[in-house]
Parts: sequence; C-alpha cells; structure tokens
Amino acid sequence: MAKNNIPEAKAAMNKFKMQAAGEVGVNLKEGYNGDLTSKQAGSIGGQMVKKMVESYENSIKNNG
Repeated sequence: MAKNNIPEAKAAMNKFKMQAAGEVGVNLKEGYNGDLTSKQAGSIGGQMVKKMVESYENSIKNNG
C-alpha cells in the first residue's frame, strides 16, 4: 500500500471520507474507528468510489 506523504492530501482524503460517511449515515469519528462493522466501512468506501466516478464522468462531459 502506498504511503501518503502529502499532509494536504491526507487532510483532503479525511474530509472526503467524513463527508461520505455522513452521506451513508455512518457516525465516523476522528482517529480510530475499529468498532465499525464491515458493512459500515464498506458503505463508506463504496460512497467514496461512487463520488470519484461521478466526478470523473462529469469532468469528461465538461471537457470532451
């Protein structure tokens, strides 16, 4: 797994993750979240991927 060495990128990803968690109704807290179920964690990851795909599709539509 790649190590994220850019503090701004890490902060942006954390913000993105928190937003995605809120959108799927998962109460995510700063720091350790090992008490999440696999379903909750998967919902957050799935929402993040969905948003990234939507962003990419929109960029293609607007630039193509």
